[in-house]
Amino acid sequence: MSSGAATPNIEIAENREDLFRRAAKRFAQAAQNAVRKNGRFTVALSGGSTPKGFYALLAQEPLAREIPWDKCLFFWGDERAVPPEDPRSNYRMAKEAFLSGVPVPEANVFRFEAELPDHEEAARRYEADLTRAFGLEDAGVPRFDQIWLGIGPDGHTASLFPGSRALDETERLACANWAPSQNAWRLTLTYPVLDAAAEVVFLAEGAEKAEILRRIIKEGDLRLPAARVAPQDGRLLWLIDRAAAKLLAQ
Repeated sequence: MSSGAATPNIEIAENREDLFRRAAKRFAQAAQNAVRKNGRFTVALSGGSTPKGFYALLAQEPLAREIPWDKCLFFWGDERAVPPEDPRSNYRMAKEAFLSGVPVPEANVFRFEAELPDHEEAARRYEADLTRAFGLEDAGVPRFDQIWLGIGPDGHTASLFPGSRALDETERLACANWAPSQNAWRLTLTYPVLDAAAEVVFLAEGAEKAEILRRIIKEGDLRLPAARVAPQDGRLLWLIDRAAAKLLAQ
Protein backbone atom coordinates (compact mmCIF):
# COMPACT_ATOMS: atom_id res chain seq x y z
CA MET A 1 0.00 0.00 0.00
CA SER A 2 1.36 3.38 -0.97
CA SER A 3 2.27 6.08 1.53
CA GLY A 4 -0.63 8.12 2.82
CA ALA A 5 -3.24 5.60 1.74
CA ALA A 6 -6.35 4.93 3.77
CA THR A 7 -6.19 2.27 6.45
CA PRO A 8 -8.46 -0.64 5.47
CA ASN A 9 -11.66 -1.04 7.47
CA ILE A 10 -13.31 -4.46 7.71
CA GLU A 11 -17.02 -5.01 8.30
CA ILE A 12 -18.19 -8.59 8.66
CA ALA A 13 -21.78 -9.60 7.92
CA GLU A 14 -23.32 -12.74 9.38
CA ASN A 15 -24.45 -14.16 6.04
CA ARG A 16 -25.11 -13.15 2.45
CA GLU A 17 -28.53 -11.64 3.21
CA ASP A 18 -26.99 -9.49 5.94
CA LEU A 19 -24.17 -8.58 3.55
CA PHE A 20 -26.59 -7.38 0.87
CA ARG A 21 -28.64 -5.43 3.42
CA ARG A 22 -25.55 -3.67 4.77
CA ALA A 23 -24.30 -2.89 1.26
CA ALA A 24 -27.64 -1.43 0.17
CA LYS A 25 -27.85 0.68 3.31
CA ARG A 26 -24.31 1.95 2.81
CA PHE A 27 -25.12 2.91 -0.79
CA ALA A 28 -28.24 4.80 0.27
CA GLN A 29 -26.45 6.64 3.08
CA ALA A 30 -23.57 7.60 0.80
CA ALA A 31 -26.03 8.93 -1.78
CA GLN A 32 -27.89 10.99 0.80
CA ASN A 33 -24.69 12.40 2.29
CA ALA A 34 -23.17 13.29 -1.08
CA VAL A 35 -26.33 15.03 -2.29
CA ARG A 36 -26.56 17.05 0.91
CA LYS A 37 -22.93 18.08 0.58
CA ASN A 38 -22.42 18.44 -3.18
CA GLY A 39 -25.85 18.27 -4.77
CA ARG A 40 -25.18 14.94 -6.48
CA PHE A 41 -23.85 11.41 -5.90
CA THR A 42 -21.25 9.86 -8.22
CA VAL A 43 -20.81 6.10 -8.02
CA ALA A 44 -18.99 3.43 -10.01
CA LEU A 45 -20.66 0.03 -9.93
CA SER A 46 -19.08 -3.40 -9.90
CA GLY A 47 -19.98 -6.34 -12.08
CA GLY A 48 -19.96 -9.98 -11.07
CA SER A 49 -22.52 -12.09 -9.26
CA THR A 50 -22.13 -10.81 -5.68
CA PRO A 51 -23.35 -7.20 -6.09
CA LYS A 52 -26.48 -8.29 -7.94
CA GLY A 53 -28.05 -9.28 -4.62
CA PHE A 54 -27.61 -5.86 -3.09
CA TYR A 55 -28.49 -4.00 -6.29
CA ALA A 56 -31.91 -5.67 -6.21
CA LEU A 57 -32.55 -4.25 -2.74
CA LEU A 58 -31.98 -0.70 -3.97
CA ALA A 59 -35.13 -0.82 -6.07
CA GLN A 60 -37.28 -2.15 -3.23
CA GLU A 61 -39.27 -0.18 -0.68
CA PRO A 62 -38.67 1.42 1.68
CA LEU A 63 -35.04 1.89 0.63
CA ALA A 64 -35.85 3.03 -2.90
CA ARG A 65 -37.68 6.07 -1.52
CA GLU A 66 -34.63 7.12 0.49
CA ILE A 67 -32.32 7.42 -2.53
CA PRO A 68 -32.30 10.71 -4.51
CA TRP A 69 -32.25 8.94 -7.86
CA ASP A 70 -32.43 12.05 -10.01
CA LYS A 71 -29.16 13.28 -8.47
CA CYS A 72 -27.25 9.97 -8.80
CA LEU A 73 -24.68 9.57 -11.60
CA PHE A 74 -23.86 5.96 -12.42
CA PHE A 75 -20.61 4.71 -13.92
CA TRP A 76 -18.94 1.28 -14.04
CA GLY A 77 -15.55 0.19 -12.77
CA ASP A 78 -15.14 -2.14 -15.72
CA GLU A 79 -16.90 -3.87 -18.56
CA ARG A 80 -16.51 -6.87 -20.79
CA ALA A 81 -16.02 -6.15 -24.49
CA VAL A 82 -19.60 -7.14 -25.35
CA PRO A 83 -22.75 -5.26 -26.46
CA PRO A 84 -25.02 -3.88 -23.73
CA GLU A 85 -27.68 -6.52 -24.35
CA ASP A 86 -25.18 -9.39 -23.92
CA PRO A 87 -25.83 -11.57 -20.82
CA ARG A 88 -22.19 -11.03 -19.79
CA SER A 89 -22.53 -7.23 -19.73
CA ASN A 90 -22.05 -5.56 -16.35
CA TYR A 91 -24.26 -2.72 -17.54
CA ARG A 92 -27.05 -5.15 -18.43
CA MET A 93 -26.81 -6.83 -15.03
CA ALA A 94 -27.20 -3.55 -13.15
CA LYS A 95 -29.97 -2.38 -15.46
CA GLU A 96 -31.97 -5.55 -14.93
CA ALA A 97 -31.24 -5.70 -11.19
CA PHE A 98 -32.34 -2.16 -10.35
CA LEU A 99 -31.71 0.67 -12.81
CA SER A 100 -34.72 -0.18 -14.98
CA GLY A 101 -36.98 -0.05 -11.92
CA VAL A 102 -35.98 3.31 -10.41
CA PRO A 103 -36.39 6.90 -11.67
CA VAL A 104 -32.83 7.55 -12.83
CA PRO A 105 -32.61 9.96 -15.78
CA GLU A 106 -31.06 8.29 -18.80
CA ALA A 107 -28.52 11.12 -19.00
CA ASN A 108 -27.23 10.11 -15.55
CA VAL A 109 -26.14 6.62 -16.68
CA PHE A 110 -22.68 6.36 -18.24
CA ARG A 111 -21.87 2.95 -19.64
CA PHE A 112 -18.75 1.85 -21.48
CA GLU A 113 -19.47 1.62 -25.22
CA ALA A 114 -18.07 -1.88 -25.05
CA GLU A 115 -19.65 -2.94 -28.32
CA LEU A 116 -17.19 -0.83 -30.32
CA PRO A 117 -14.70 -2.98 -32.25
CA ASP A 118 -11.93 -0.53 -31.33
CA HIS A 119 -11.49 -1.14 -27.60
CA GLU A 120 -9.10 1.77 -27.14
CA GLU A 121 -11.65 4.10 -28.73
CA ALA A 122 -14.25 2.84 -26.25
CA ALA A 123 -11.86 3.60 -23.40
CA ARG A 124 -11.13 7.08 -24.75
CA ARG A 125 -14.84 7.81 -25.01
CA TYR A 126 -15.29 6.78 -21.39
CA GLU A 127 -12.46 9.07 -20.37
CA ALA A 128 -14.26 11.87 -22.21
CA ASP A 129 -17.48 11.04 -20.35
CA LEU A 130 -15.63 11.21 -17.04
CA THR A 131 -13.97 14.50 -17.95
CA ARG A 132 -17.28 16.10 -18.90
CA ALA A 133 -19.33 14.69 -16.03
CA PHE A 134 -16.79 15.73 -13.40
CA GLY A 135 -15.92 19.05 -15.03
CA LEU A 136 -12.26 18.14 -15.28
CA GLU A 137 -9.39 19.67 -17.14
CA ASP A 138 -7.51 17.31 -19.44
CA ALA A 139 -5.09 16.29 -16.68
CA GLY A 140 -7.68 15.93 -13.90
CA VAL A 141 -8.75 12.78 -12.10
CA PRO A 142 -12.39 12.31 -11.02
CA ARG A 143 -13.17 11.95 -7.34
CA PHE A 144 -16.01 9.47 -7.05
CA ASP A 145 -18.15 9.57 -3.94
CA GLN A 146 -18.19 5.77 -3.92
CA ILE A 147 -16.66 2.95 -5.96
CA TRP A 148 -17.80 -0.66 -5.57
CA LEU A 149 -15.32 -3.42 -6.35
CA GLY A 150 -15.26 -7.20 -6.29
CA ILE A 151 -12.40 -9.69 -6.02
CA GLY A 152 -11.74 -12.55 -8.42
CA PRO A 153 -10.16 -15.85 -7.39
CA ASP A 154 -6.87 -14.64 -8.90
CA GLY A 155 -6.99 -11.41 -6.89
CA HIS A 156 -8.12 -9.21 -9.79
CA THR A 157 -10.47 -6.31 -9.23
CA ALA A 158 -12.36 -4.25 -11.79
CA SER A 159 -10.55 -5.56 -14.91
CA LEU A 160 -7.09 -5.16 -13.43
CA PHE A 161 -5.77 -8.69 -13.87
CA PRO A 162 -2.45 -10.18 -12.75
CA GLY A 163 0.09 -9.80 -15.54
CA SER A 164 -1.96 -7.26 -17.50
CA ARG A 165 -0.56 -3.97 -18.76
CA ALA A 166 -3.22 -1.82 -17.07
CA LEU A 167 -1.56 -2.52 -13.71
CA ASP A 168 1.17 -0.06 -14.64
CA GLU A 169 -1.07 2.65 -16.07
CA THR A 170 -0.61 5.93 -14.22
CA GLU A 171 -1.91 8.54 -16.69
CA ARG A 172 -5.11 7.18 -18.22
CA LEU A 173 -8.49 7.26 -16.46
CA ALA A 174 -9.77 4.22 -18.36
CA CYS A 175 -8.13 1.82 -20.74
CA ALA A 176 -8.64 -1.32 -22.75
CA ASN A 177 -6.94 -4.24 -21.05
CA TRP A 178 -6.22 -7.73 -22.32
CA ALA A 179 -7.01 -10.21 -19.55
CA PRO A 180 -4.65 -13.17 -20.03
CA SER A 181 -6.58 -15.49 -17.73
CA GLN A 182 -9.85 -14.69 -19.49
CA ASN A 183 -8.41 -14.67 -23.03
CA ALA A 184 -10.55 -11.61 -23.62
CA TRP A 185 -10.51 -7.84 -23.83
CA ARG A 186 -11.91 -5.78 -20.98
CA LEU A 187 -12.43 -2.08 -20.35
CA THR A 188 -11.47 -0.77 -16.93
CA LEU A 189 -10.97 2.24 -14.74
CA THR A 190 -7.36 2.58 -13.63
CA TYR A 191 -5.65 2.83 -10.24
CA PRO A 192 -5.44 6.66 -10.37
CA VAL A 193 -9.26 6.80 -10.47
CA LEU A 194 -9.77 4.11 -7.83
CA ASP A 195 -7.25 5.76 -5.52
CA ALA A 196 -8.86 9.20 -5.86
CA ALA A 197 -12.28 8.06 -4.59
CA ALA A 198 -13.83 9.31 -1.36
CA GLU A 199 -14.79 5.71 -0.58
CA VAL A 200 -13.91 2.35 -2.10
CA VAL A 201 -15.97 -0.63 -0.97
CA PHE A 202 -14.85 -4.19 -1.71
CA LEU A 203 -17.74 -6.65 -1.54
CA ALA A 204 -17.04 -10.36 -1.11
CA GLU A 205 -18.88 -13.41 0.11
CA GLY A 206 -18.36 -17.14 0.56
CA ALA A 207 -15.71 -19.49 1.88
CA GLU A 208 -14.13 -19.72 -1.58
CA LYS A 209 -12.94 -16.12 -1.13
CA ALA A 210 -11.35 -16.73 2.28
CA GLU A 211 -7.83 -17.59 1.09
CA ILE A 212 -7.53 -14.75 -1.43
CA LEU A 213 -8.83 -12.30 1.20
CA ARG A 214 -6.24 -13.55 3.67
CA ARG A 215 -3.50 -12.87 1.13
CA ILE A 216 -4.86 -9.43 0.27
CA ILE A 217 -5.88 -8.12 3.69
CA LYS A 218 -3.55 -9.90 6.12
CA GLU A 219 -0.45 -10.31 3.97
CA GLY A 220 -0.87 -7.28 1.72
CA ASP A 221 0.39 -9.35 -1.21
CA LEU A 222 0.93 -6.68 -3.87
CA ARG A 223 1.19 -9.29 -6.59
CA LEU A 224 -2.61 -9.37 -6.32
CA PRO A 225 -4.19 -6.38 -8.07
CA ALA A 226 -6.88 -5.88 -5.42
CA ALA A 227 -4.19 -5.41 -2.77
CA ARG A 228 -2.84 -2.40 -4.66
CA VAL A 229 -6.02 -0.33 -4.37
CA ALA A 230 -5.08 2.44 -1.95
CA PRO A 231 -7.31 5.52 -1.68
CA GLN A 232 -5.06 8.46 -0.89
CA ASP A 233 -7.64 10.71 0.74
CA GLY A 234 -10.60 8.43 1.25
CA ARG A 235 -11.98 5.41 3.02
CA LEU A 236 -11.22 1.79 2.11
CA LEU A 237 -13.82 -0.70 3.30
CA TRP A 238 -13.92 -4.47 3.02
CA LEU A 239 -17.56 -5.52 3.39
CA ILE A 240 -17.53 -9.30 3.60
CA ASP A 241 -19.52 -12.13 5.10
CA ARG A 242 -18.36 -14.38 7.91
CA ALA A 243 -17.52 -17.27 5.58
CA ALA A 244 -15.18 -15.09 3.51
CA ALA A 245 -13.59 -13.71 6.71
CA LYS A 246 -12.84 -17.04 8.32
CA LEU A 247 -9.04 -16.93 7.78
CA LEU A 248 -8.51 -13.31 8.80
CA ALA A 249 -8.35 -14.01 12.54
CA GLN A 250 -5.75 -16.77 12.25
